[in-house]
Amino acid sequence: MSALQIIFQGDAVHTSVALVLLSMSVVAWFVIFWKGWLLQRASRDVSRSTAAFWQSPDMQGALLALPAFDREGLVLPLVQASQVQQPGTLASAGDRGQQLTRVLRDALHGVLQRLQAGQVLLATVGSTAPFVGLLGTVWGIYHALVGITGGGQVSIDKIAGPVGEALIMTAAGLAVAIPAVLAYNIFGRLIGRIEADLEGFALDLRELLLTRGNGA
Repeated sequence: MSALQIIFQGDAVHTSVALVLLSMSVVAWFVIFWKGWLLQRASRDVSRSTAAFWQSPDMQGALLALPAFDREGLVLPLVQASQVQQPGTLASAGDRGQQLTRVLRDALHGVLQRLQAGQVLLATVGSTAPFVGLLGTVWGIYHALVGITGGGQVSIDKIAGPVGEALIMTAAGLAVAIPAVLAYNIFGRLIGRIEADLEGFALDLRELLLTRGNGA
């Protein structure tokens, strides 16, 4: 009998736990593939976009050149935000340095929220899947012991089979959780590197605009 048949041959609770684990696995792997592709593109886009920005003759040239390199829209929002003017509002209060700090910080937060998409889901799957599998194991062992007790004479041979089948749910929970945890940690490091590059660019952009504004 295959592991899949063992998992789905139980009662409603046992089958429900198996379906939950299956759903968690499908969603987690979808996020892993999608996010891996996204971060790979994002890592290249940031380096290419910042290089294209600094090679542009002026700000307008940079705004025209960036869309061709910034496919994931990570650098362009920072440049666009730095050009927004809101005269006569509280957003325009304070000196130029304060205004730039505020708009670049807000734009950077928006970009990082997109990069963080899916991380909470991976963390949730990685932390809860083992316990969902354990629930199926406990439930399966309980029913196995009840069935064996009601069958009369109890022996190791009669216990080993049903209990071993129930323990497969624990293995299934770990099989769902481990890839999610590994992906969460790897993606977290990649996001941290991209975040550092974007923060550095935002700081350099602020200094550039302040220098230009002072007529240097």
